[in-house]
Amino acid sequence: GMLVFDVELYDIKRGPTPPPVPPDVAEPPADAVLTPSGLAFKVLSPSKPGFESQVPKPDSRVTFEYSGWKTDGELLVSTKLSGKPPTVMVKDLIIKGLAEGIQLMSLGESRRFWLPAKLAYGENPAKGLPAGMLVFDVKLTGIA
Repeated sequence: GMLVFDVELYDIKRGPTPPPVPPDVAEPPADAVLTPSGLAFKVLSPSKPGFESQVPKPDSRVTFEYSGWKTDGELLVSTKLSGKPPTVMVKDLIIKGLAEGIQLMSLGESRRFWLPAKLAYGENPAKGLPAGMLVFDVKLTGIA
């Protein structure tokens, strides 16, 4: 039979604030470091003192906070909104540019990465995935 619900709204809570769009989201700035693969990056904040030598390997399990944008400033994904930083094996990361970039980082460090299409989803990705260059801010919070 038919169900009837009586619903009363008690409160509306604001969700988390999305991260601001980086001012240099359109392209890597002149002072960005460029790797041989074409990945560009800038260090946003250094690692914790004493942890500079703790860098992940391909089979390390890492935990990291991140936000990703298209070069037009459209936010694609952010752990600031989901509240769930992933813990994954570096070699299992689908986005090759993130797998490369995270291995350049040390524990506690934050970097901004500009991933050319070939290190992201490509120029003609599967339906629903963004094409072209992507920009990610990443903070490495754990290495196991």
